[in-house]
Amino acid sequence: MSRHGKPQQRQPLILPDAAPMGGGDGGRGDAATRRRRFVAFLAISVALVASYHHLAPAPASRYHALFLSLGNNDTAAAHLRALTLRPHVAGTEANAVAAEYVRAALSSFSFPTRVTPYSVLLSYPIHRSLSLSVPGRAAAFNFALVQETYPGDPYSEAAAEVIPTYFAYSASGSVAAEVVYANYGNTKDYEYLASRGVDVAGKVALVRYGNLHCEDMVRNARAAGAAAAIVYTDAKDFGGAGAKGKRKWFPDARWLPPTGVQVGTLYYGNGDPTTPLWPSCAAGEDCERLSQGELDGSAAMPSIPALPVSARDGETILKAMGGDAAPTEWQGGEGAPMYRLGPGPAVLNLTYIGNDTLATIENVFAMIEGKEEPDRYVIIGNHRDAWTFGAVDPNSGTAAMLEIAERLSKLEKKGWRPRRTIIVCSWDAEEFALIGSTEWVEDNMDMLASRAIAYLNVDITVFGPGGFRPRATPQLDQLIKEASKMVQDPDDPSQTLYDTMIRHHPPIDRVAGAGTDFAAFLQYIGVPSLDMSYGTISAAVTPLASTNIIALAVEDYPVYHSLYDDYVWMERFGDPLFHRHVALASVWGLIALRLADDEILPLNYVSYASELEKCTKLVEGGCTGCPVSFAPLHKSIDQLRKAANKIHKEKMMLQAENWSLKTRAYTVKVRDINDRLMMAERGFINREGLDGRPWYKHMIYASSDQDDWGTKAFPGIVSAIDKANKLNTTESWQLLQHEIYRAARAVSKASAVLDGRLT
Repeated sequence: MSRHGKPQQRQPLILPDAAPMGGGDGGRGDAATRRRRFVAFLAISVALVASYHHLAPAPASRYHALFLSLGNNDTAAAHLRALTLRPHVAGTEANAVAAEYVRAALSSFSFPTRVTPYSVLLSYPIHRSLSLSVPGRAAAFNFALVQETYPGDPYSEAAAEVIPTYFAYSASGSVAAEVVYANYGNTKDYEYLASRGVDVAGKVALVRYGNLHCEDMVRNARAAGAAAAIVYTDAKDFGGAGAKGKRKWFPDARWLPPTGVQVGTLYYGNGDPTTPLWPSCAAGEDCERLSQGELDGSAAMPSIPALPVSARDGETILKAMGGDAAPTEWQGGEGAPMYRLGPGPAVLNLTYIGNDTLATIENVFAMIEGKEEPDRYVIIGNHRDAWTFGAVDPNSGTAAMLEIAERLSKLEKKGWRPRRTIIVCSWDAEEFALIGSTEWVEDNMDMLASRAIAYLNVDITVFGPGGFRPRATPQLDQLIKEASKMVQDPDDPSQTLYDTMIRHHPPIDRVAGAGTDFAAFLQYIGVPSLDMSYGTISAAVTPLASTNIIALAVEDYPVYHSLYDDYVWMERFGDPLFHRHVALASVWGLIALRLADDEILPLNYVSYASELEKCTKLVEGGCTGCPVSFAPLHKSIDQLRKAANKIHKEKMMLQAENWSLKTRAYTVKVRDINDRLMMAERGFINREGLDGRPWYKHMIYASSDQDDWGTKAFPGIVSAIDKANKLNTTESWQLLQHEIYRAARAVSKASAVLDGRLT
């Protein structure tokens, strides 16, 4: 192939005429003839080598370097502006327009594209009302429940299309009851209220956003007996520091305005609620679905009405409450009123009527077919739907993904083709319950389980300064480090992304919570996965958490899931120069290229074994004195370490040997090693799933059963420890031992795949 990708016609090589053997010059003539023939042979050899090098494709590393040079700030900015002109909630006409924009962009890069629709259950508000009554006051106060625009807002007209603030899948109903303040709404907060004699049963629980997802806050309120829940954004966390009258907020600062509301979903599951554990289908097609009655009785549905409200509305409610003063750590920021526990005397009258209806969503795909191994897939993805304008979440990721696709198109024009197939995915309805990606994975489960090498996700490309923050399954750690060393840090060009990443502890977090679209790939079918962003991450370690609980730092991204997550916020505060978008796209794309082009997959399980040993010691430390043995788990991890070292040595030996002719034996050995590296993560999958959560089938990493964003290693063991400590029965300790054995068997299965030998 030429530099420009056009095949060159190979010129025939003509052998020179040779003098007849045994010519008249006797021995001397024969020697001269031999010399002439040898010189001719050398000339032919040189010509063949030159021809080979002229026709052979450029080394993949040259294309990877070229990829890094093609980043374009203006391209990323243009895509983001186009994608965020209107709010585009899944199932709406505006989101269909966004889907067509992505499809057309990918098609313009000359990639084959397709759209896969599904008919799924989505949830929208029909009616909301909230009023506050206080005994002795003449009239109730009616809340407007509106996020206000600001003077000169360029999106004020489009803001009229924003769906009213609500929680998707909230139960419909009316509740009039006294209010109880429950801080951040975690289980320990309700335990504290009980210890103070504050009865939550039949009351409205008022909770504020923190590190818990809204679905967990509402579930905890329901478990405590609350009749309804109100979730507000406290100015202390989202409104900026300083005295109340001196605070600035968007558009003058990054902070959430007083009327800003964070919306979300309350469905406690992944995928279409009507098709749990099996794929949905397109409109007009017949597929099995749960009935409305089955859905109403499902533990995955919240079963109580709930509403999100603003900081201003939350403070109005708190001012009207009585009872004992809340603890210091439950109080608000500077200038806030005294927070009291209640109940009452304030009474909230809440009505919510929702419309849960089947609607069409659209996943958009582009495929770059691999040349040597088209049946091996490197998958990159980002969701497209947004609760409002979605400039940070998710369309900063969409813009970066389209920028990557354009760069890959330019590489193709230079003669590059990936060794393995690259699939670019734009998911729909992620905000509701990771629906688009989950349905597609369930739909293609067997093929993906046998062909997918890795899933590389970016939900949010950038939400401010702070550095490169990846999270991944451990076999990708080394690749992430190598790729990040090749990309300049956009905020400090004297440093690389690796330099800033390594300052954090840990530099690479684990990808386990169900917060975004990697969940189906990792936790349902066991595909190595990563997610990454640029900005500040807050991390808190719980006693039984073997990895960090990861949450976006609200000081960097306080407008999350609100009206104000628009292009203006990104341009002023998130990434004014769009150089962070380009840097994240560079490392994201380079990781994909390495996985697609490297002859031997750049996956390293040695670090996986070390990681699991650390996790086991931490979990075991939370069970001191427990009448169980962790020996089976330690033994299985030792097996994993040995198998990981073995295949790593095989890789090194294969790369060191001189296989210049690339014999069939070499090709077979490469395929064998790659298959073992690709399939080992599948060994951690248990088809029965976690106890009580059958969709989560990964025995090593999953979300916490107390926090859908929380990251837990060995989630089955951690949950069993929690239950056994509470119940302290023979059966509960036996269940814990069973979970230890289940995790050990999963690790042993992965070890066997890496080892490559039958027992």
